[in-house]
Parts: sequence; C-alpha cells; structure tokens
Amino acid sequence: MEMSGMDHSNTASSTMTMGMVFTNSHSSPLFSSQWTPSSNGSYAGTCIFLIILSAIARCLVAFRVYMEQRWLNAHLKRRYVVVAGKTSEAGRIHSDPDAKAGTLVTAQGVEESVKVVYRDNPEILPWRFSVDLPRALIFLCITGVTYLLMLAVMTMNEGYFCAVLGGSFLGELVVGRFFQWNESHAH
Repeated sequence: MEMSGMDHSNTASSTMTMGMVFTNSHSSPLFSSQWTPSSNGSYAGTCIFLIILSAIARCLVAFRVYMEQRWLNAHLKRRYVVVAGKTSEAGRIHSDPDAKAGTLVTAQGVEESVKVVYRDNPEILPWRFSVDLPRALIFLCITGVTYLLMLAVMTMNEGYFCAVLGGSFLGELVVGRFFQWNESHAH
C-alpha cells in the first residue's frame, strides 16, 4: 500500500542522523532501561562504574599476558629426570649441551643425578586442561567486559565515552608495563 505525499527519504535520514551524534544527556540508559540515571549523582556514579570497568578490562588483559608468560616459562623449563634403566631419554639429556646439572631428592630421600633442560625456542604448546581452561575463562571475561564497554560507547553519550577512555587510560597507566613482554616476544 503506497502512501502518497510522504517523503520517506527525509524521515529515514533524520532517524539515522539522530543515532549517530554524541549527546550529553544525563538520562541515557546503560545496558538496559532499568539502568537509567535519574539525577546528576547517579549519572556520575554510572560514569565512575564505567571508569572502573575499563580499568578492569586493561587489568584482565595484563593478567592474561602475565599468565601466558608463566605458562610458556613452565613449558620451556620442564624438568627431565634421569631414571635408571631408561637410557634413551637419559642419553638424550646427558648429551644436551644446554642442560644444567642438578640433584633431585626422591621420596625415599636418595639424591639422584638429574639434568634440567631449558628450551629457548617457543613452540605451540600441547593442549593441557590445567592451562587451556583458565586461558579460556580469562578470555571469556575479557570478551564480556569489552562488549559491555562497547555497548556503553554505542549509547553515544559523551560522559560514558569519556569514562571508558579515562578508565582505559588509568588501566594502561597502572598495568601497561605488563604488555611489554608480550609485544617483544610475540613474533
């Protein structure tokens, strides 16, 4: 059914333009209609929440970098123990020039000769439940917090946008040094 006399292009463009400009309204809903600031104080509290959430997002990423470094170091510094009667592995370890000599105290209290082998070149780590489950959970948290921040910015509210930027700045200021390891060892 055609409606004559109405200019649809003008209506569509004004609707699209309204959503694409920043607003400084102190009553912009955040995440749901239930979270709509009703006063200047509640708006300020919402902005403070977004600052904290942005800082937490940076801390989560830094925590993941820290854990990745620990998991990689644990993998590269695996200890290989020379066992009596197992010459194939022991022979390989004894002939490794990078292996360092050490001792191992067993459950019986007897010291056995061991060599600790350190690997310098990283490789794809084998799948391990004790590593990959925490890695996936950390990534889930990072993704969830990041999407919440994205939704806050998409409200096009200037205060929310500045709060997310401010929190990102504070988070980087506090934990940014943890990213240096990841950037210098990534490739």
